Amino acid sequence: MPDFDFDLFVIGAGSGGVRTSRLSASFGARVAVAEDRPLGGTCVNVGCIPKKLLVYASHYAEDFEDAALGYGWTVGERAFDWSSLIEKKNQEIARLNGVYAQLLDAAGVRRIEGRATLEDAHTVRVGDARYTARTILVATGGWPSLPEIPGVEHGITSNECFTLKELPRRVVIVGGGYIAVEFAGIFNGTGSDVVQLYRGAQFLRGFDDDLRTSLCDEMRKKGVELRFNVNVESVEKIDSGVRAILTDGSSLEADQILFATGRAPNTSGLGLQQAGVELGPKGEVVVDEYSRSSVESIYAIGDVTDRIALTPVAIHEAICLADTLFNDNPRSPDHEDVPSAVFSQPAIGTVGLTEAQARQRFERVDVYTSKFRPLKHTLTGRNELTFMKLLVDRATDRVVGVHMLGPDAAEVIQGFGVALKCNATKAQFDATIGIHPTSAEELVTMREPLPEDS
Repeated sequence: MPDFDFDLFVIGAGSGGVRTSRLSASFGARVAVAEDRPLGGTCVNVGCIPKKLLVYASHYAEDFEDAALGYGWTVGERAFDWSSLIEKKNQEIARLNGVYAQLLDAAGVRRIEGRATLEDAHTVRVGDARYTARTILVATGGWPSLPEIPGVEHGITSNECFTLKELPRRVVIVGGGYIAVEFAGIFNGTGSDVVQLYRGAQFLRGFDDDLRTSLCDEMRKKGVELRFNVNVESVEKIDSGVRAILTDGSSLEADQILFATGRAPNTSGLGLQQAGVELGPKGEVVVDEYSRSSVESIYAIGDVTDRIALTPVAIHEAICLADTLFNDNPRSPDHEDVPSAVFSQPAIGTVGLTEAQARQRFERVDVYTSKFRPLKHTLTGRNELTFMKLLVDRATDRVVGVHMLGPDAAEVIQGFGVALKCNATKAQFDATIGIHPTSAEELVTMREPLPEDS
């Protein structure tokens, strides 16, 4: 008789939890996963997938204009139906929920519906049932955080954006991270009047400064009103929607106010501290290089650990953990040179160090930049500029950062992520033949670095 009901009990069926469950089961482990929300976690239900679908929808307004302005198409009467978009999105998400269930079932993982909490280092409660496990994995992700201001309950978070019954005519977005920037583009592109507020001097903290400035310029061209160094002091409910009172003494009225003010690790009420698990200042599970918490039998991966909050990172951590626990192949996740994207309009793709980080790490850094109007817009007349940047450690000639703002930036940067993992040098970039005519060829044809005092 086994000592425990399961070899692995996973709390949370998001991207990281599902991958760990399936892979561990394939290695012969007895696995259960508990989830009290639709399968797939943030990414599938209120994150990456539905957000990207909404981004696609929001860009058609410009596509229609460009077709008529520059490419000989006669575009007829246009109308946008938000409710139809949400219905189509819901159908796709429901399909994906079903796919996740099928994958878990096919792998032999036991699915348990309900909220799981820890009772001790080896015991989990779901409803009235108790389960024991040799190892427990916490993969509960993150959750939107709200500022503590009067009237905050009159606003919404990104979660609710995906189920709005109608498109708000006026939207105030509070925040300067990627979620705020992406929804500014979504609402603006689908026809809302958008004001984005951020308490700092420039949004997208942590990204390369030139990217941040360039995106700011492009968003303003598209009609998004950006206000920096200002925040919301309170929110009032009014007949026409909401009124935001700002820290500069002014006010804004809107149909909706979206608080995209960050996400926090989803650890509240899980019984982690009762089980002896150490939490960090943001509520994150503190883990070692192998994703083990302060309790030997309890591990954590994904956004709940507050390392890098990206779906592919959670999946990578999951693969490493399953290998470590059940495949006799101990390995720790690699968090260096992780490519990422912001599906802003235009989009950002980035991998490696920012210029500020590179200058801190290396004695001499060569900087290459290019800003240009994409070929497509030579006929449309649209004044949208693409920006690219390379950072090179002069001592080794190694490329340590690649950054792009422009159409398909994420698709372009994925390939350059491989180059950085292979420690590619600028000479190797220069020796690579570009594909012409593309924007991506700029990244292998930059020859002159910026002057050192620029």
